[in-house]
Amino acid sequence: MKILVIHGPNLNLLGKREPEVYGSETLDEINHRIRNYAMGKEVSLEFFQSNHEGEIIDRIQQAAEGPEKCDALVINPGAYTHYSIAIRDAISGAGLPTIEVHLSNIYAREPIRHKSVIAPVCLGQISGLGPDGYMLAIEALLAKEKGMRDSP
Repeated sequence: MKILVIHGPNLNLLGKREPEVYGSETLDEINHRIRNYAMGKEVSLEFFQSNHEGEIIDRIQQAAEGPEKCDALVINPGAYTHYSIAIRDAISGAGLPTIEVHLSNIYAREPIRHKSVIAPVCLGQISGLGPDGYMLAIEALLAKEKGMRDSP
């Protein structure tokens, strides 16, 4: 299974930006941890980070078809979670199993962060478990794939 892990805006600042909210690990350290976790699980990973909505949309579309095709998505859309109908539409149009991940618990933060426009087009959402949320997302996608293979 090939999984594309998308990190949205400002996640390139992890380790420096609000460590009391997002932790002290850098994005590279988190990606390394995710890659180590996936080893031996018959998963190949690709990582993509952008601060630009259009680039995220382009990469989701590429993941749906062509030479960069993937089987599933894990996305932390950052602030785009709360208002990007364009990213929501790209996920919906791609038709790939998708899990939304947030390092912090978006429901325990400012009210503006309590609504996700992305979640309704995802299999599920993992929020507030720090980097472990990415590993849980991979497990959920693997379980979903296994269930699809095992069904008659």
